[in-house]
Amino acid sequence: MLHFFSPTYIISVLIAIAVHECAHAWSARRLGDHTAEQAGRLTLNPLSHIDPLGALMFLFVGFGWAKPVPVNPLHFRFPKRDMALTAFAGPISNLLLAFLVFLGIALIGGASPASIGGLLSDAESASPALTILLQILRDSLFVNLALMAFNLFPVSPLDGSSVLRMFIPLRYEERYDDFVRIGPFVLLGLILLENFLPVRILSTWVFGIMQAVLSGFAAVIPFS
Repeated sequence: MLHFFSPTYIISVLIAIAVHECAHAWSARRLGDHTAEQAGRLTLNPLSHIDPLGALMFLFVGFGWAKPVPVNPLHFRFPKRDMALTAFAGPISNLLLAFLVFLGIALIGGASPASIGGLLSDAESASPALTILLQILRDSLFVNLALMAFNLFPVSPLDGSSVLRMFIPLRYEERYDDFVRIGPFVLLGLILLENFLPVRILSTWVFGIMQAVLSGFAAVIPFS
């Protein structure tokens, strides 16, 4: 089972957050905005990106968030498009890292994590060192996929909200801005009510995307 307070899980969270937020900053700089770089966020140092509440959510729920990267859309040539690309860079970075980890598990020969159940199962190996390595990889795979999927949820302040904005017609942007302003409260409400709603919206979203991605990985890298 995945233990949220285990050292391998915490290390995986720190790496995933650092990669995710650094990707935002890198994308913004590539598109013309140096705000994040000047704020010291173009770094793989996780201490520069940790949000206390988001970190607690990782420990107690299994998915959370980091401190938002500052971006000034006025520096972009195409603000709406470039904001969406900058937002999307974070989840994409976690997807790529998850794929590399999945490949590592396949090369080592661990049991297939091509399903959520397989991903959360204990690593099996005769060698203690190999068991630890597989556990680190499995934790990293879970964390990166969960961070990717959660951040794609289309509610502010998550990345999915900025990605969705690119598809909002101009005549509805003012209404969308109103929704963005209450987004954090909507998200917090969904998290707090997760166990009381008829349908667990966040869990269904996150684990549904994770399972779809794992199935795609398994199709590309079949386990023996």
